Amino acid sequence: MSSKALRLGTRRSRLAMAQSGQVADAVSQVTGRPVELVEITTYGDTSREHLAQIGGTGVFVTALRDALLRGEVDFAVHSLKDLPTAQPEGLTLAAVPEREDPRDVIVARDALKFTDLPRGARIGTGSPRRTAQLNSYARSHGLDIRTVPIRGNVDTRIGYVRNVELDAVVLAAAGLNRIGRSDEVTDFLSVDTVLPAPGQGALAIECAADNADLVAALGALDDPFTRAAVTAERSLLAALEAGCSAPVGALADLVGDGQVVKEMRLRGIVGTTDGSRTVQLSTTGPVPETYDQAMALGRELAAEMLAQGAAGLMGERAQ
Repeated sequence: MSSKALRLGTRRSRLAMAQSGQVADAVSQVTGRPVELVEITTYGDTSREHLAQIGGTGVFVTALRDALLRGEVDFAVHSLKDLPTAQPEGLTLAAVPEREDPRDVIVARDALKFTDLPRGARIGTGSPRRTAQLNSYARSHGLDIRTVPIRGNVDTRIGYVRNVELDAVVLAAAGLNRIGRSDEVTDFLSVDTVLPAPGQGALAIECAADNADLVAALGALDDPFTRAAVTAERSLLAALEAGCSAPVGALADLVGDGQVVKEMRLRGIVGTTDGSRTVQLSTTGPVPETYDQAMALGRELAAEMLAQGAAGLMGERAQ
């Protein structure tokens, strides 16, 4: 490989720039080449509609992938939860680095925890998945909350709380960690309360499939356990025929005894946004050693969820 600078395609948001900058540093270390960030505006960045209305699937990704396919950038960094489950021809996921914290978090007024919010508390989120699970938890634990649809970057969302327009907002722990704002979190939501989006907390590094040298170099950043986990989660999402803005939560984690990893557990949930009905199941099996094994784990759980009526609970089905 030459010493010419590599061009990294990234969205313009503060979070995207922060996580792309971290990847750029790591890529420079493994390749010995400088990396320059190329800012690309996506449809999801310019549209003011709610993600559930514009379809969610691919709205933050398509422009980056188009730039890759045109050769305008050498590789791109995505939040993996934003990626459609179908991989486009000509591109490959060269690396899935070690995952950040996959949990959702609450930023609330007066440093309140979720369960301490007052009756009728207004909680902002743009995610049908979060809405469904928060409302389901509230129903089953006697809490009185109101979920309010919001959009915008981290500053905008936290601003709703600072300006006392909302009592709390829900954000991803990983994003706040990456921009150095985890000190603003007032409560971490256990995955037993709210399962994250498939792939949440993980990044995807994508490049042209025929650039063998770059694929091999970027592969040094791949974390096999993270890749296996997110592959299983995304397989579940695909088998449910659900888009990435559908009310689907999934998390694959490693089950072990002390230092020995023994199995992988995959949990999935689908629910109506009012929280009145959910299908939540889990399955445990050997840690996948291949892509096909990870895919099979997701398909297996999806089949069980569909058998219990999961399809009827999703507002959006992938076309």
